[in-house]
Amino acid sequence: MTRLLKFVFPSLLLLATVSSAQIDRFGIAAGTPEDKALQAISNEADAGKKLTLYQEFVERFAANPEAAAYGNWQLSQAYQAASDLPKALEAGEKALAGSPRNLEVLVSQTGIAQQIKNNAKVIEYATRGGEAYNSLSKQPKPDGLSETDFKTRMEQDLDSGKSSYEFLESSALNAIVDEKNAKTRMGYIERFTPAFPISRFEDQVTQYAMFSLGEMNEPARLFVYGEKALAANPSSLAVNLMMANAYVDDNRPGSTAKAVTYAQKVVAIAKADAPDADSARKLSAGVAHSTLGYAYMKQEKTAASVPELQAASALLKGQDSVAYATALYRLGFAYAKLSKTTEARTVLTEAAAIPGPLQQTCRDLLAKVNSARAKGK
Repeated sequence: MTRLLKFVFPSLLLLATVSSAQIDRFGIAAGTPEDKALQAISNEADAGKKLTLYQEFVERFAANPEAAAYGNWQLSQAYQAASDLPKALEAGEKALAGSPRNLEVLVSQTGIAQQIKNNAKVIEYATRGGEAYNSLSKQPKPDGLSETDFKTRMEQDLDSGKSSYEFLESSALNAIVDEKNAKTRMGYIERFTPAFPISRFEDQVTQYAMFSLGEMNEPARLFVYGEKALAANPSSLAVNLMMANAYVDDNRPGSTAKAVTYAQKVVAIAKADAPDADSARKLSAGVAHSTLGYAYMKQEKTAASVPELQAASALLKGQDSVAYATALYRLGFAYAKLSKTTEARTVLTEAAAIPGPLQQTCRDLLAKVNSARAKGK
């Protein structure tokens, strides 16, 4: 998602703000040379001339850090409007140097970073903005201000910054989703979590964290992360399912039993046979049944695995080709172990016809089953 935000504030509205809030705000006093210069720039209709005037403004008022920061922010937006995004980002960086916890500038910089597809910068600006916004609720009450007035001011500050905060939160999530490198993605997640506590995207971020840790082959961290997430949300279908799949592939003692427990919990939560069960719940239940069947086979309970894999196949057909092929492969394997070659051949023939990463594996097992059948085994 790319969102271009442009903020235009007439200089007469940039009144000095008296607040103890732990975010920065621009304040240009009316009637000052800086204010008059900004009014003149705002009256200029030509975009090219306006950009030049902002450059001159920044140089002229370099000794005034706040005015320079504001000028650089406006210059950044002028460059952005002119599609010169590298210079827009550079000018915005200078604005942040003078006003490092300014939500407006951080939102603007996040939008520019999105346009140039720089996920690292998106995460940097978005998390800085999230931290700044959340600092509002932690600010101390200034002396001489009543509790009622302080609470009212804080609520106003939080309300006025909410849309910016939500944009930054969404932008950070999109950067996480877009990142292909697992280690880098996990680094983004570790910055996201403290910057956006109690996030509306907590479940999605948890899933990406566990997926990333799985790719990084760090099962210990994955299990700790999953257990922590489930302590906060025990009924999360996605996290329970990811824990089941992670444990079923883990060869340490006790892991298979844990996989069974988590997979059974997914089946119970999903209620795939309920009249209101949607495709997502049926898919989750189908994968959980498939994981249960695999776990039972690992426990040498092959007969018990068959009904689970049959249930998985029924739920996954037409939903997800890879998950469906996986369930069929496991079911064919179970039938073969039970010497039910006719049944094994039937399901493996179907699985071998499904294009995807398991197609050759299914063909290889089918060949073995056919060979055994030909030999009368």
